[in-house]
Amino acid sequence: MTQVAPPPIPRAAGSLPVLGHAIPLYRDTLGFIASLRARYGPLVEITLQPGTRTVIVQDPELIHTMLTDLGPSLDKGRFFDKMGQLLGESVVTVAGREHVRKRRQIQPAFGRAEIAGYVDIMRGEVNAALDSWEPGKRLDVRESMIQLSLDMLAQTVFSGSLDGDTFRELRTNLATVMNSVGVRVMMPDWVERLPIPFNRRFEEARSAVRSTIGTAVTELRASGYDTGDMLSLLLAARDETTGEPLSDYQVCSEILTLALAGTENTATVLAWVVYELARHPEIEARVLAEVEEVLGDRPVTFDDVPRFTYLERVIREVLRLHHTGWLVTRRTLTETRLGDFTLPAGTDLAYCQHALHRDPALYPDPLRFNPDRWLDSKHQLLPGSFVPWGAGKHKCLGDRYAMTELLTALPTILRRVRFGLAPGQTVKPVARATVRPGKMMMMVEKRLP
Repeated sequence: MTQVAPPPIPRAAGSLPVLGHAIPLYRDTLGFIASLRARYGPLVEITLQPGTRTVIVQDPELIHTMLTDLGPSLDKGRFFDKMGQLLGESVVTVAGREHVRKRRQIQPAFGRAEIAGYVDIMRGEVNAALDSWEPGKRLDVRESMIQLSLDMLAQTVFSGSLDGDTFRELRTNLATVMNSVGVRVMMPDWVERLPIPFNRRFEEARSAVRSTIGTAVTELRASGYDTGDMLSLLLAARDETTGEPLSDYQVCSEILTLALAGTENTATVLAWVVYELARHPEIEARVLAEVEEVLGDRPVTFDDVPRFTYLERVIREVLRLHHTGWLVTRRTLTETRLGDFTLPAGTDLAYCQHALHRDPALYPDPLRFNPDRWLDSKHQLLPGSFVPWGAGKHKCLGDRYAMTELLTALPTILRRVRFGLAPGQTVKPVARATVRPGKMMMMVEKRLP
């Protein structure tokens, strides 16, 4: 019997000489990526860098294969190349044996005992933020959640060794870098070499960020003081091959990775949760009832975290509907078989969690915010159709830390304040290096006892 060859991988329309698909991506990143899912098959080729191939993987089973079976044999790809301009060779940007080695080095910082020790710190920072929010006034929710996430990060990673002014400067520079990374992923590499203000701002912000973190690392190492935070754990880590401590540059790279993941992503989830609860008072009422049942009059503790089962489904639904990932990449190092397709070495592969999680073929009524969809035993998800933390050997190392942070912060926030939307207000997602909410102004009121 003659084997039928797979169809050729289609190329997306709209590519321009020199610029590739940069223009449609820049104009409407999420709309363009979603249109690929609607118009093409399991794989579709776009052009990000002239002379190279970028294949968007749209079939969930092929995504699963890419992340798990093929994961150890792939490089990280274009997005992580750009992130590496800031992070250097961190656990996020490297692949293969180097990734495994780095993962083992920082794994102790995310142990159960370490995370349990952070809960009281997290809760204290949340209450301090709540004390600063003025009842009856409009609050820029995303920016407030960024500040809160940064404050929690400051205490769990740096134990307050960086002062408030330094952290505010760090936040500003991180925002500049992350916005620039998002654009650099979409634009051809030659744009980075142009002597334009955009590139100068990126270089200045990147240097400032690494200088701030590098100074903290150097000073803590010189003091010899163990603060019990993640920074101290990294300073105590040893290379499993040589037995040597990590260099200041290596520690700085891993701390920067934590800083980005611990602010952008956490703040985005927090903001979307309070937004969706404001839009769905019946869901908010169920969350509040669960908080009351679990906590009564006492503050949240680490042991309470797994008891918030309904709130966990709310967070899960936010991770589905409002995921922060719009382009996660890998790169073939050798000729690689993916399903029925054979891809040459040097092919960039990518998938979009934001589009994947909104696919009506996978999720009925996908734009409806429905935490109870996760109770439906009849809705069996295909492997690769829900990957909020990635999958395989590169699965997010900080997922348990992040969920603990969210399930500590949200009950503390929601029992003290409620958020209100202006009539008819709709917040739209914006894609930069990550997908985040656009301007989100909400009224904040004290919740009556």
